[in-house]
Amino acid sequence: MGEAKLEVEIGYLSAGANRQTGVADWDQDGTLAFGADSNICLWRPTDPEDRGVTAMLSGHSETVKAVKFLSNSPTEDISYLVSGSDDKTLKLWALSTKDGSYSCVQTVQDHTGAINCIATLPRPRDTSSRCIFASGAADATIKIWELTSGKINLLQTLKTAPKFFPLAAALHPLNQDQTSFVLAVAGTRDIIQIFVTEPAASTPDFKLSATLTGHEGWIRSLDFVHESASATSDILLASASQDKYIRLWRLHHGSSLPAAPAAGSDPSLGAYLPGKSPSNKAHRFKSGGEDYSVTFEALLLGHEDWIYTAKWHRTASKLELLSASADNSLSIWEADPSSGIWITSARLGEISREKGATTATGSIGGFWTGLWSPDGSTVVTLGRTGSWRRWDRRTDDDTWVPGLAVSGHTRAVTGLAWSRDSGYLLSTSSDQTTRQHAEWIVGGGDGKRREKPTSWHEMSRPQIHGYDLNCIDTLPNDTFVSGADEKLMRVFSAPKAVARLVARLTGRDASEAQLEALPAEAAGIPVLGLSNKAVVDVDGQDVLLPNAPEEGAETQTPASSSSKASLLDAHASLRPPLEDLLSRATLWPETEKLYGHGYELSCLAASHDGTLVASACRASSVNHAVVRVFETARWTEVRPPLAAHSLTATRVRFAGDDGMLLSVGRDRQWVVWRRCKEGEGRYELFQSEAKGHSRMILDCAWALVMEGMRVFATAGRDKSVKIWVGRGEGKFSLGKAVPFEGPVTAVDFLGRTGRDGGLVLAVGTEGGKVAIVRFQVGEEGVGEVSTEAVQGELCLPKAVLQLAWRPVLKEGEAEGSHDLAVAGEDSSLRIYRVKGL
Repeated sequence: MGEAKLEVEIGYLSAGANRQTGVADWDQDGTLAFGADSNICLWRPTDPEDRGVTAMLSGHSETVKAVKFLSNSPTEDISYLVSGSDDKTLKLWALSTKDGSYSCVQTVQDHTGAINCIATLPRPRDTSSRCIFASGAADATIKIWELTSGKINLLQTLKTAPKFFPLAAALHPLNQDQTSFVLAVAGTRDIIQIFVTEPAASTPDFKLSATLTGHEGWIRSLDFVHESASATSDILLASASQDKYIRLWRLHHGSSLPAAPAAGSDPSLGAYLPGKSPSNKAHRFKSGGEDYSVTFEALLLGHEDWIYTAKWHRTASKLELLSASADNSLSIWEADPSSGIWITSARLGEISREKGATTATGSIGGFWTGLWSPDGSTVVTLGRTGSWRRWDRRTDDDTWVPGLAVSGHTRAVTGLAWSRDSGYLLSTSSDQTTRQHAEWIVGGGDGKRREKPTSWHEMSRPQIHGYDLNCIDTLPNDTFVSGADEKLMRVFSAPKAVARLVARLTGRDASEAQLEALPAEAAGIPVLGLSNKAVVDVDGQDVLLPNAPEEGAETQTPASSSSKASLLDAHASLRPPLEDLLSRATLWPETEKLYGHGYELSCLAASHDGTLVASACRASSVNHAVVRVFETARWTEVRPPLAAHSLTATRVRFAGDDGMLLSVGRDRQWVVWRRCKEGEGRYELFQSEAKGHSRMILDCAWALVMEGMRVFATAGRDKSVKIWVGRGEGKFSLGKAVPFEGPVTAVDFLGRTGRDGGLVLAVGTEGGKVAIVRFQVGEEGVGEVSTEAVQGELCLPKAVLQLAWRPVLKEGEAEGSHDLAVAGEDSSLRIYRVKGL
């Protein structure tokens, strides 16, 4: 074998964030960490190179719910991150600020329930301050921890009484010396509990000192801040609740109570709550012999639905509060300098006319968390689709403008398919969406290449469905076919607006003739509908057509392009589309439906010449375990269906010249079908191997068509990959079995030979491992097999569901590296750049 050493680096990482209030945190160095399934993604939102997610930290076994950067680190070279998950564990991560490397340095499982929230102290004024944090879990306890010498130690366990599950917690120094602390905890009751420590204690001992009442629903977020830059000023606590209100509380040092807001000056004091005047009862307590009090300060009205987060930020001149709500809006609040009344200085997001509707019809499903950047110049929020939205503050006129953020699937990525010209990648997922990903190469409207490194982004969301999507493949002319948990397949073609956008940003060749051949300018989806319809513009209004209009019809002329297409052209000409456009203006119109199967689609494949589509559905009997072939000229089924399997076929693949079709299934057998010389698109049984593997076969792949020889690989739950070789018109026989540590779930051959003239096979396992297998095939059979594993930090925490090498279209193209797309059960989509092949 060749001496070249395998090198694998990240080309693209994409994953949707978990919908949890405490799922993200923004560090002082500009790194934002957020939970995505069982991973933790690292992203720098203000990175001028727009690289998106730069790393995924894998270690948790279940959904990550809480992520926080710790306020104190022993050196400037290391930043500590703590995370909590449904797996009941807390993990401590050490991140290197120099080279970006990371490692999990400690895992603790003292909680007996899912961890919902973590509270940390604000950044201290000196590095000698203690680094204390709290975690709240579904075991109805709050645990106090301390970071010392790179390890976390449990200091105290608090049980909630009356019992409730903590959903929010906030921690803050109580005195100027930062020797005593105040902890606020709330959750599945309408109360806030205040715990306080004594300053003289060497080990903090939190005791319940006050219980704040007033909210009428679960409380989702708590945050402390000093009222002014002075460390001796009063402390304000913001609490956000499902009762649609934010309450502000004042923690005052001294025996005298703070002055109450002037009667009638604050409209929040009962004017809008008939018969419910907020109580201003003072809750008094002592710490270190000093008197303190907590009083109600203000009620903030304005949101129309549950409020998930309330976060403070202080600039040099003012104190601001950011709130995120299920009503699809972010609000920024500040106190009026003259009256002291809290008012909304900015409202971001959308006021949707279709509240509660699907994403495809306009609703974004609310905002689940909101964060300030360390300098307060940027805010981000997380929507239902798992995608982030970002706004940057423009200093000249103090307005907020949308910026580029990251997006990704929120459930298992089940299918991958590269476009026929290798220009973009399509992915399907159990989150019921299909997404188009491409490399942003060309800059603004001047058509020049970006000076900074190129980066991958989601360019459109072709399909937003009502069923979980299972499989996908591409066809020529920007068309694809997908299968879901329904009995039919759907065919989509790119609208002109999306094709123009992708061509402009990626530098693809797209002639006017090619664009005119596309079915519509844009697409939409009717309420309660499952099919994307072509959209045309009639008197300035979008109108859905039952089918794409005929070519040359008046509605197809550029002068009457739909308002959705115009919106996409106007706002996405200089950069990839933002989330509001992705979810509303980038659907692809559906052009065909393919019927015939009796159960949910399990797999499909398109022939290399684009004339045929083969598919199979889930089956427990011979009658349904057939492979159906459809021709794409008239979109009709080529009968009879191909019957050989007795259980679900898990994968079908066409050979490179479409002369053979391979199918594998849960019945442990593989079947090769040969194309008939007579009959358009018909295949006949050539060979079947009833005991191809000792357990079910999960994937298969054809190698390059070589002169006088055909090779394919099968992957099984029996922890092996088997290579099968056929010569001339003869039958296939086993060439080599390659063992692996766990069940093999995905395989794919590189579309060209390696440097040594051998074949290159990518392999993915149920344990998330990815490996590259290289071997030669000659007259004497399969030669020596070499297996090189991708480094562990790049592998997945869950199963690899599909692998897809980027097509190599020209001889000599991509000599330096090859792109390998990886679909994960952990909701992640990854593209590896593999060198040394």
